[in-house]
Amino acid sequence: MKNNLNGMMCLDVYLSALSKEEFEKVEPHIQNPKVKSMPLLSWDLYMEGFNLQVKKAIKRQEREKVLELAKKFNWSNDLSAVFPENDYEAIIITDLQQNIIWVNDGFSIMTGYSKSFAMNKTPRFLQGEETLKVSKSRIRNKILKQVPFKEVIVNHKKDGTAYSCEVNIIPLINDRPTHFIAFEKEVI
Repeated sequence: MKNNLNGMMCLDVYLSALSKEEFEKVEPHIQNPKVKSMPLLSWDLYMEGFNLQVKKAIKRQEREKVLELAKKFNWSNDLSAVFPENDYEAIIITDLQQNIIWVNDGFSIMTGYSKSFAMNKTPRFLQGEETLKVSKSRIRNKILKQVPFKEVIVNHKKDGTAYSCEVNIIPLINDRPTHFIAFEKEVI
């Protein structure tokens, strides 16, 4: 009983503080519990892993939604490969006129604007007094060329707070470009 994990409070905290050599000496004497219980004594450690699983599930759902749209619009891009390459908080999909047709929940978290507010607007509504004209010009020129690009622009949240936003914009192609997808994240 004395080596049973269920009977030892805070053992996980103690074990995580051991060096690799110390842990290897102790490990053979510890019996794993037959029944897994919630680690309420180390809730912070458990929640870290749980939050990671939730984030992965959300990203998987977002990818599936984008792949649904790809099927609907017959995009030939390999979007499954694009997702792992991009670290993002928000995803915006626009038509060629840059009218927003879809955003993920991360967009609302990052900007403070609701999804419904963003629909049918151009992403220019995020620009404000701190947005540099040179950044807007570079983005406009690259969009006109319809080539993938990455740029940093100063956008503004709903509350007026300015933030630097890295955008990775990729044209979505049927026989020709029909839409754009932007992977966005706040940068410091």
